[in-house]
Amino acid sequence: MSIFKNAEWVKPYEGFGKICPIFKKEFHVGAHGSKLKKARLYISALGVYEAELNGERIGDFVLAPGWTSYNKRIQYQKYDITNLLKSNNRLEVTVGEGWCVGPIGWEYVREIYSKHVAIIAVLKIEYEDGKIITIDTDKTWEVAESPVIFSGIYDGETFDARVIPHNWRGVSICKRSKDALVMQDGEYVKEIEALSAVRMLTTPKGETVIDFGQNLTGYVRFCVNASAGDVCKISHAEVLDSEGNFYTDNLRKAKQQIKYICGGGEECYNPHFTFQGFQFIRIDEWPGEFKLEDFKAIVVHSDIKRTGHFECSNPLLNKLYSNIIWGQKGNFLDIPTDCPQRDERLGWTGDAQVFVRTASYNFDVNKFFVKWLRDLKADQFDDGSVGYVIPHLNLFPNTTNSSGWADAAVICPWQIYLTYNNVSLLAEQFDSMKKWIDYIRKNNKNEAIWLNNWHFGDWLSLEDEAINGSTEYKLLIANAYYAYSTSLLVKAGKVLGKDMSAYETLHTKIVKEFKSEYFENDELKFKLQTAYALVIYFGLADDPQKMAKELADLIIKNDNKLKTGFLGTPYLLHVLSQNGYSEVAYSLMLQEEFPSWLFSVKMGATTVWEHWDGMRPDGTMWDVGMNSFNHYAYGAVADWMYGVMAGINTDESNPGFKHIRFEPIVDARLEYVKASIDTKYGTVASQWRRDGADVHYIFDVPEECTATLCIDFGASRGKTVTEVGPGRHEIK
Repeated sequence: MSIFKNAEWVKPYEGFGKICPIFKKEFHVGAHGSKLKKARLYISALGVYEAELNGERIGDFVLAPGWTSYNKRIQYQKYDITNLLKSNNRLEVTVGEGWCVGPIGWEYVREIYSKHVAIIAVLKIEYEDGKIITIDTDKTWEVAESPVIFSGIYDGETFDARVIPHNWRGVSICKRSKDALVMQDGEYVKEIEALSAVRMLTTPKGETVIDFGQNLTGYVRFCVNASAGDVCKISHAEVLDSEGNFYTDNLRKAKQQIKYICGGGEECYNPHFTFQGFQFIRIDEWPGEFKLEDFKAIVVHSDIKRTGHFECSNPLLNKLYSNIIWGQKGNFLDIPTDCPQRDERLGWTGDAQVFVRTASYNFDVNKFFVKWLRDLKADQFDDGSVGYVIPHLNLFPNTTNSSGWADAAVICPWQIYLTYNNVSLLAEQFDSMKKWIDYIRKNNKNEAIWLNNWHFGDWLSLEDEAINGSTEYKLLIANAYYAYSTSLLVKAGKVLGKDMSAYETLHTKIVKEFKSEYFENDELKFKLQTAYALVIYFGLADDPQKMAKELADLIIKNDNKLKTGFLGTPYLLHVLSQNGYSEVAYSLMLQEEFPSWLFSVKMGATTVWEHWDGMRPDGTMWDVGMNSFNHYAYGAVADWMYGVMAGINTDESNPGFKHIRFEPIVDARLEYVKASIDTKYGTVASQWRRDGADVHYIFDVPEECTATLCIDFGASRGKTVTEVGPGRHEIK
């Protein structure tokens, strides 16, 4: 980048071991004879940094510069530091290993992107008379050991408040290209809110534990009055075990521990270069007495604006919705992670694509997904395949991609277009979308059907493992997604004015081959809930009504309980409500016994679980090694809550809620439902309330928008369709 033309990447001359280095530049802003106009700092790092000027924190970006595919894209930030300048100045930048250098993934692989931390910076000072002074990172900078003597994304941080940086020595120039530097394009990660502790308890093991009442992502800020050298040490956990003890087995290798060595006197501290997923903390070591008010849980995530709201007469559904919101907040920390606590916290593509519609209704994630999809495009392999996680890590050396995961390359850009009318993103990602479809087409003997490859399938499905885990069934799912993603590619191309006739022909072939392979005498080979859901939703059924009835019968026979995993769950309720079985869909939504959305709610969950039965009624756990209590994938059901319960839907021909399709479906088990989504035009809102035998509907259409009202008045009048303009519209 031109701003960094004369700047160099600088690193310590020698390794500091586990200690985080602090870089320093002292400079003088003398009497130039002209008034200072403005000063800007442009900065990035290999690692994660915090910068201070004259002892004052610069900006509020936590874990800057964020996580990208560092070898191809490294974000840099721009800060206004005009008001922090003095005559004599001291710029300091402390750097932790973060994702770039530190261990990532359950194998704790280090130095994936760089063997060392480094920074690059330019300080640009402008005067009223037009004179510009620049200060670049070069050999004149100095470096020393900081008080952060250990920091890691998974394991936590150790801070020695007694350390005052000294023994300053010269830096080394790092021979790394500046071509990957890009201006910040994602949301900043920030401290969003602070939660007070709600209770203190002593476990059966005698542990002192503090409960914040909410599973969250961030860190603890605490205050202590102690002598120099005294130690404060805390550990973090999501849940207590069946006996009420502090439970950390599900963290696997991740330590999630904070150690603070006091400097003496009254002090407050929070970690600098790490974050934790937790509801509980255990006081492992503490000097003297402490109070609940000494601790605050600081919620940290990408600074995405809340746009969606939902409420109904059922308090358990309201709690579920709250859990979905908290799950998104906890996992939208610069990238869409799967979980925020164990030794993983990766950008799983499958999780992101099933949740993207819900995500875009709950919060404004336009900028968030633009940034992440640029990394997806950057990390896409030359043959068009897409890794399981973005930024890409080589998690499974013998495989490269999986259907339903790699399809994020197509599904996510399309949904961001629908929610925000982001045509530029479609244009930017179109080649990536097409490369994924072409990869499938070119890497199978018959271009219209997957015949090989390894796939995750319907991950964590409750169906019989012998069937659900079979290659043939996984290929059914893969080919259903192949058809769906190809159809979305065609739609995207037409929005961009491209000739999509070749891919329309391909889609026709895929559908034909799918029916030939997976239907016998008009009967679906695999009579499983996810198979039905995907086949119906993706337009692969000749008679969707017939198949929806078969699906409904399956569910009723299973005592109104689902069996779907990550890929089937997002579509299950939709295909039922779209084909006349909304009562069955509502029965699934309102089911309180395992497996169901409300089972975890009744178990006390405050976020969405990875497993339908992550914790059982007797307090035992589903699994030790893979059991997150803050996963958002099953929270995808919120798009049904918005789109069917409240009836708020986008229109593909006029996206971004420029035209809204209101089509709420009422259920007698609820007294009212109301929801709203903030759009660039204003707030789109829908609500209905039962009034005896009547139902009272209210719809709000923003200025510059239009809407279609689709209301089912029952057997006597049937469904009516009304076109309306801006304003409030009431129907009884």
